[in-house]
Amino acid sequence: LLRYCLAVSTGLLLLSAVPSRAETEAEFKAFCEGISATPDQRIAGCSFVIEKGLETGKRLALPYCSRAHGYTEKRDLDKAMADVNEAIRLDEDLACGYLNRGRIYGFKRDFQLALADYDRALKINPNFALAYNNRGSVWMNTGNNEKAMADFERAIKLDPKLATAYNNRALIFYRANLYDRAIADYTTEIKLRPTVLAYISRGNVHRDKDDLDKAIADYAEAIRLDPNDARGWRNRGLMYLFKGDNKKGVADYDKAVALDPADVNSWNNRGQGRMRLGDKDGAAADFRKALELKPGLPTATESLKKLGVAP
Repeated sequence: LLRYCLAVSTGLLLLSAVPSRAETEAEFKAFCEGISATPDQRIAGCSFVIEKGLETGKRLALPYCSRAHGYTEKRDLDKAMADVNEAIRLDEDLACGYLNRGRIYGFKRDFQLALADYDRALKINPNFALAYNNRGSVWMNTGNNEKAMADFERAIKLDPKLATAYNNRALIFYRANLYDRAIADYTTEIKLRPTVLAYISRGNVHRDKDDLDKAIADYAEAIRLDPNDARGWRNRGLMYLFKGDNKKGVADYDKAVALDPADVNSWNNRGQGRMRLGDKDGAAADFRKALELKPGLPTATESLKKLGVAP
């Protein structure tokens, strides 16, 4: 059952060049049921299962539930809601249905409805670790960190390998300035599921502890995992500027602005690095771009005044 509730995009299943019907059915069912399918694969696989009538009765609820997950990952929330409601109609005791609908309500910021669905999922399956984790996220988003922490603790006890629960608990520790405990949880998350966000999050804690070298190392890992994600570049660039290595800082921000030209801080911070390197024209251009993106930005305005140039 849980295979219909969880999806992690870790790889592709390749269809045969000329598949038989049996192979096609098996592979599309694998897309629908497996945890390694991409959202598009999941949607295609579950659509095949539904349209070909490969499941009937209450079992038909499962592919609807799984397809809803795929649509949710793509943030097509209306289609996701339609599918999950159909799943619940087919099987009102399907914990997966309430879990997925709760997540949709969370994205819609209908937190009370999300909580009600997670409560229902846990009533059906009291050992559903992911439901505890997701309910904890809602409590955290509504400012109830005590209830959030209790749910994350329960999720981890039920499933010590649930990486997302460590990430969420780490965020509570971080916001409470309990940096060492946050680092410990992010480290566990990384061991279980190394992602760009996990490395950046741990790097941010190291940054706030003024351990810039460890922060740089974590941001470098984020870059290694996905060199096309601007977050690793701009975070590492900022650390280099903090350390006074303006050439490396500017080089990292060159990558950041190329990958995410809408990020105002990257333009402003590259401008700061260029100004320190004596590149007056380059710095002025960056500060003007920052002001174009965010009119009135104080740091950019003041820096242009220091350069003696007009905005």
